[in-house]
Amino acid sequence: MTAQTRSSGYVLSRPPDDRAAGPLRIALLSYKGNPFCGGQGVYVRHLSRELARLGHRVEVLGGQPYPVLDRVEGPGSVTFTEIPSLDLYREPDPFRTPGLREYRDAVDLLEVATMWTGGFPEPLTFSLRARRFLAARRGRYDVVHDNQTLGYGLLGLERYGFPLVTTVHHPITVDRELELASAADPKRRLSVRRWYAFTRMQRRVARRLEHIVTVSGSSRDEIVQHLGVAPDRIDVVPIGADTRLWSPDSSVPVVPGRIVTTSSADVPLKGLLHLVEALGKVRTERDAHLVVVGRSREDGPVAEAVRRLGLEQHITFRSGISDAELVDLHRSAEVACVPSLYEGFSLPAAEAMATGTPLVATTGGAIPEVAGRHGETCLAVPPGDPGALAAALGRMLDDPALRTRIGAAGRERVLTRFTWERAAARTADRYRAAIATGAGQSARAGRGWRYV
Repeated sequence: MTAQTRSSGYVLSRPPDDRAAGPLRIALLSYKGNPFCGGQGVYVRHLSRELARLGHRVEVLGGQPYPVLDRVEGPGSVTFTEIPSLDLYREPDPFRTPGLREYRDAVDLLEVATMWTGGFPEPLTFSLRARRFLAARRGRYDVVHDNQTLGYGLLGLERYGFPLVTTVHHPITVDRELELASAADPKRRLSVRRWYAFTRMQRRVARRLEHIVTVSGSSRDEIVQHLGVAPDRIDVVPIGADTRLWSPDSSVPVVPGRIVTTSSADVPLKGLLHLVEALGKVRTERDAHLVVVGRSREDGPVAEAVRRLGLEQHITFRSGISDAELVDLHRSAEVACVPSLYEGFSLPAAEAMATGTPLVATTGGAIPEVAGRHGETCLAVPPGDPGALAAALGRMLDDPALRTRIGAAGRERVLTRFTWERAAARTADRYRAAIATGAGQSARAGRGWRYV
């Protein structure tokens, strides 16, 4: 018995495809995978684990900094394969020039040349290395899932038998515009434009893709506007919190006046400068202390504001902490805060809410989709407004009943809408759609399909 699919005036005849319902072999690509330096690494870690728990076999192909992946007990599996770059931005010697013996091929030369001219090469060079790896392994995977590389090397993978699904968390052009707006002089603006030159490539690639997954309605709209992708090629699959880990624990003592925030990078997008200024206002009327999960540049505007406002003893920066320490830090806070000017989703909001910690958040980007309605599951303020942020933080710190009500409602919202289990199941549905349609048909045609 055969199944038939009509496409472009032809009828494809094939044996029934077990991948329509059974376990899938997934290549999950991430050019940068460290879960402590941004949302992409968190996405790879948690999505791969939950896909494996559904029974799928996931092989993560990643560049430096390499991802941290979880062990999975059950029918599925998660494995890791290195796709090494020259690691030009590693600590403690970022923007290094490699020794002659480190060069392996023309892609390495391209990587270094792009860095020397002020650009960011990793999305392009990783895509070229990943394409070479995949081309040598036809038949090994049922689908390839790209985590926002959007590099030229990933176009045309169906020639090697691989349907492609791409996650775009949000267009990086949004980061570019915010950094340009905050640039102090023409020299800095020129440097920002050069660094973000890879966004032109990402726009061209995105417009040629059939299956794009994004994490929020706000990001979908930004992808349409900034990248020129047709809306019917984009599916929204919200992500969320690992609610097994991020949960309330009454045995953890709450520290009076403690505010916690996560800032994966010291850049204007994260709004940390506005939170520091808000803390200064909050402390004029009550005791309060801010713990920032992240680092501050010694010569950056955040560090300068801390010194200017005399807050050195009232702000603590924490980095490199374990999952358990991070969760307990949120449990110990009276208030969690997301001060970002823009977020494509906001994992910090979902994770804080999952612990039952009451949330103060801006309305930047997709944050309201996660945090919910003002006064019900959070207190919401306009982005970039330290005064409004200070007022909301002060209100939450001064009202224990409000904190209890908002914290409980926030956790319930995450449990019903934003979990990694739901995200994995819906992502697997997108894989099957990619396998069954469009370029997926071309990929299958190269593996035994025939026209009749």
